[in-house]
Amino acid sequence: MKVTDRAYALELDKNDPLAEYRSKFVITDPNLCYLDGNSLGRLPHATVKAVGDFLSHEWGNEVVTGWSHWIDEAQVAGDLLGRAVLGAGAGQVLVCDTTSVNFYQLCLAAINARPGRKTIITDAANFPTDRYILDGIAKSYGLNLVIIDNEDPAIAENELVTAELLERYMTEDVALVTFEVIQYRSGARTDIKSITDLARSYGALVVWDASHAAGAIEMNFDDNGVDLAVGCTYKYGNAGPGSPAWLYVNRKIQSELQTPIQGWFANEDQFGMGAEFVKAEGIRGFQIASPSIIGIRGVQVSYSMIEEAGINVIASKAAIGTQMMIDLFDEWLAPLGYTLLTSRNPQERGGHISLGHPDAARICVALRKFANVIPDYRTPNAIRLAISPLATSYVEVWDGFQRITALTETRQYEKIQGSESRVT
Repeated sequence: MKVTDRAYALELDKNDPLAEYRSKFVITDPNLCYLDGNSLGRLPHATVKAVGDFLSHEWGNEVVTGWSHWIDEAQVAGDLLGRAVLGAGAGQVLVCDTTSVNFYQLCLAAINARPGRKTIITDAANFPTDRYILDGIAKSYGLNLVIIDNEDPAIAENELVTAELLERYMTEDVALVTFEVIQYRSGARTDIKSITDLARSYGALVVWDASHAAGAIEMNFDDNGVDLAVGCTYKYGNAGPGSPAWLYVNRKIQSELQTPIQGWFANEDQFGMGAEFVKAEGIRGFQIASPSIIGIRGVQVSYSMIEEAGINVIASKAAIGTQMMIDLFDEWLAPLGYTLLTSRNPQERGGHISLGHPDAARICVALRKFANVIPDYRTPNAIRLAISPLATSYVEVWDGFQRITALTETRQYEKIQGSESRVT
């Protein structure tokens, strides 16, 4: 059976061990091809009930006395998330704050833990927030920010940073190395262990941003010796827009790091309200303030679902789904002027692929307006397309690619003059 036959995708769905999970999500338009789960996951039905129950039966009934059992939920949810998607043992993950705040906290903590070193290394294709935060830290503390130009195809293919590439920039002056596990634009998958081992051999610490990876692939943080990591929960995590982020601190280095924002939740005698800050032992020493309990309820629902399904099964579906996308690209879209911006090696990608086209911005708007397909656009010319393994069917992906092909062949996208939204 050819990949260009719709029956190919239907057969994959028939044999999909995760097929039952699609019905657990709110899908108001069954004809919509939602291929943007790498930006925002769908809403689980159980989240609606969980949040409603919290409002009515906990906050409503208990008011402030509820804090007696809410107080440590950032740690409880962190342990769940660590088990479900990170390969992390208990006591190393907090669900709290935003990815940006957590990234700032852990990067500066890592830099301060390497006194005398003045160099930070990241890459040009890294997510903008990470680059902006690092630039601000470097300017504030007089540090040398080295940016690997992996947007240049002569330096890196598909923006992929390898240990061999990184080693050209490593010296004994490097305090911090930080990359994305999955590149937000190209979908390139960085090898966690080889990068971490290399940086450690120079005495540097590594902060990983796993926002576009957590919930789509296996990462095995503990086994791979990861030092520090951050990520969000609203992409493959399906925990909701603006849901709390998470941070991971390996238990082996928790005692040697001090975050710059010394919030009262991290104080050893939290309710002593004393004059001095004494960092609490363990992962609580990295928490700033009161966690979002409403947000954590969404995290608990969605990551319990992921844990039940199994991250290994989820990762397998992501690999199969992205391979089908690439095969359909070869058959349908390459002849129409599209280019593949993601690796063909399944070990070098996650749950999304990127396609290049000179009119990518207009095509993305046109797909939403005319074809009932939701992708997303990233400058300068990338169309990102994802399979979110729990919520997305294979036939949904197949139909989406067929519609992209038809819209391109008819040049319907040329009707688009611009977008009314600044969100792409």
